[in-house]
Amino acid sequence: MSAQTILYVEDEENDVIFMRHAWEQAGLAGSLQVATDGEQALKYFSGEGQYANRDAHPLPCLVLLDLKLPKLSGLEVLKWIRQHPALYTLRVLILSSSNQPLDIHAAYARGANAFLVKPSNVDELAAMAASVKDFWLTRAQTPPECLLFKDEFRQR
Repeated sequence: MSAQTILYVEDEENDVIFMRHAWEQAGLAGSLQVATDGEQALKYFSGEGQYANRDAHPLPCLVLLDLKLPKLSGLEVLKWIRQHPALYTLRVLILSSSNQPLDIHAAYARGANAFLVKPSNVDELAAMAASVKDFWLTRAQTPPECLLFKDEFRQR
């Protein structure tokens, strides 16, 4: 898995634009890959179609996953991730506009590492990106066993 690749699964184009800007401000320009629906996210993880080139589309070290996605929901994507040995230790942060207790519970019950509510303005989003970078990309450690399965999703 790439040390700095983050997969952002989000169908709202404006949210993607704002997130790219926030990652640039956090010093991670170029680290963000985007999938715009749940099926596209699974193809990215599996290295199918346009995602077959792992140099251009490396496996991420972190996923920012929206709940409300076309084709497959964020919860369905999360369930799929947790069922694959090569990915089950992948850090997945739900990033949703929902703050409903049922959504939060469902995300954690399916294995989310965190549930973040989308900030309401650009400054808060930049602060959140900096916090994610500081904790999830700098301080938090990935369990070493995920390295045992890294070849499962190699370039085909």
